[in-house]
Amino acid sequence: MAAPKRVRAVFMGTPDFAVPSLEAAHELCDIVAVYTQPDRPVGRGLELQAPPVKRKALELGLEVLQPEKLSQPGEFERLSALAPELILVVAYGQILRQNVLDLPRLGCVNVHSSILPRWRGAAPIQWAILAGDRETGVSTQKMVLKLDAGDVLDVEKTEVRSDETASSLHDRLALLGAKVLRRTIEGVREGSLHPVSQDESRVTVATKLSRDMERLDPSKTVAELDRQVRALTPWPGTSVFLGEGGERLKVKRVVLRPEVRSRPGMLFESAGRLFIGAADGCLEVLELQPEGKRVQSAAEFLSGRKGRSGAGSGALEWAISAGHPG
Repeated sequence: MAAPKRVRAVFMGTPDFAVPSLEAAHELCDIVAVYTQPDRPVGRGLELQAPPVKRKALELGLEVLQPEKLSQPGEFERLSALAPELILVVAYGQILRQNVLDLPRLGCVNVHSSILPRWRGAAPIQWAILAGDRETGVSTQKMVLKLDAGDVLDVEKTEVRSDETASSLHDRLALLGAKVLRRTIEGVREGSLHPVSQDESRVTVATKLSRDMERLDPSKTVAELDRQVRALTPWPGTSVFLGEGGERLKVKRVVLRPEVRSRPGMLFESAGRLFIGAADGCLEVLELQPEGKRVQSAAEFLSGRKGRSGAGSGALEWAISAGHPG
């Protein structure tokens, strides 16, 4: 039997999430170019760093293009000259205009990390955890001008585990995305897909994350606070602010401790462990980071605080302020 005809495709993607999908596309398509965001300065030295998709594309021997904007003069003509039959988009970071969407005869396909129409938008992984969703997944969709609103081509679902973090869910969905994209490419090639329009009455929007989401509010339930820590680490992170001065402690890792008696609105020590008291119980803090210092265990933090002059040997406690003072 003759091998299936390989589709001439352009791949567009930027972060780690898109790398497994690029590898899958490379196996099934003739990738004539990979579009990704320009190299950006990172770290204290502000050294230029290539995005993960660029590094993988170069490793695979693929041509890489990095326009600041696809809408710049000459960019559409350059893309058009590649004559793609299919454009594959995975977390590219740029909006495609209608002329680009209309260019490939097989359309533009997007890999989105949610079960559409739930969590359209920029941060579907984090919002699935924040909302306490029991399942999420990956959808492929035919791209239209309206964000994440195109017909769904394929879906793969997965459980959101009770200890799931944004990082762990990201990594699982990245692999799942590659699996769904493989099926979608095969379906596009064979003409066997059955697109399903999205139910607009079921749309939820995963808005961009922002720094003002970091504060842990002890008036919330411990389940809500636990989800906030798991969803927002590493960025924007989660913090408590102590006392009148509003000292920030970045909370890195917690675990639910319903058996510990709650002291609402307090960060306190009990039996050598550190807890946040909330409306209906406690969170035990396992790792945290005082402002300007390294990440440390709760035991290291408590030892350091007791070692301060005048701290005494008794149990430590601090009132959690209502918000950041500045």
